Amino acid sequence: MTMRRNSHGNVPLVFSEEVSDALSAGQPVVALESNVITHGLSYPENAATARKVEAAVRAGGAVPATIGIADGRILIGMTDADIERFASTPGIPKVSSRDMPVVLAGGGMGATTVASSLVVADLANIPFFASAGIGGVHRGAERTMDISSDLIQFTRSKVAVVCAGAKSILDLGLTMEFLETHCVPLISYGSDDFPAFYCISSGIRSPHRLDDEAMIARAIEWHWALGNHSSILITTPIRKEDAIDSREVDAVISKAMLTAEKDGVRGNAITKYLMRAVDKATEGRSAKANMSVLISTAELAGRLAVAHARHRRETPSQ
Repeated sequence: MTMRRNSHGNVPLVFSEEVSDALSAGQPVVALESNVITHGLSYPENAATARKVEAAVRAGGAVPATIGIADGRILIGMTDADIERFASTPGIPKVSSRDMPVVLAGGGMGATTVASSLVVADLANIPFFASAGIGGVHRGAERTMDISSDLIQFTRSKVAVVCAGAKSILDLGLTMEFLETHCVPLISYGSDDFPAFYCISSGIRSPHRLDDEAMIARAIEWHWALGNHSSILITTPIRKEDAIDSREVDAVISKAMLTAEKDGVRGNAITKYLMRAVDKATEGRSAKANMSVLISTAELAGRLAVAHARHRRETPSQ
């Protein structure tokens, strides 16, 4: 492992040898969150899933850099031993960007989310990050102000984010409005619409569709060349054979929202409540869909990272 302190402060960044070598050589690297390991499946399935996602990045031609916090240090690229530790250790907390200073100060372990992974990727100069799905504006946010920190972090971190859109449990219309208001570019790959995680389409037209990987790489560089220090979002839909019908999901969510209100479920608890309702109603199909988008987004991120690295080599002046 390679220890490196960040130029903005005394941030303990610990790079795996593979990731360090790739970054030094200008090779494509894709950051990944560790929350998938600790808060998804049980052991050992969670460890196997982490390795499958890393393998998908490699299949796309890039080096995976799974991010986590351990012993008061930030890991950038996990060894097999690291993955086993995160997968088998119970009670590792989910750490968003707001929680990072406290966890680092305490010297404990933490599993990074989308938001905290973006903070680290930006510090480490890793231009790509892959996630199955992003957070967004929650239904009823006009009353609760429940807006994912992912959206806020997009406005602060200079990272290209590849995902399958956002889950249907969110208010996807307001999520899109937030991205537009905060000038976060949104490009859809392989679809005219903004995808909805398990579902191929949210029913909302994407502002841009680009299916040319080299053109996407150029768009990413132009976004940053124009003076923006913010993310650019690239979405890709779930494979048709693994998708769940959006009407089925919407019906389940609408019913679950009513039940949640009667049961007094509010705040952060509502997300888990709705996801359990979808999982139960789809009888396991949502688990298969989740795995599908984890793999497809990671593989596309690998390909786009390759195209982006090539573009930087060929046009270093931009």
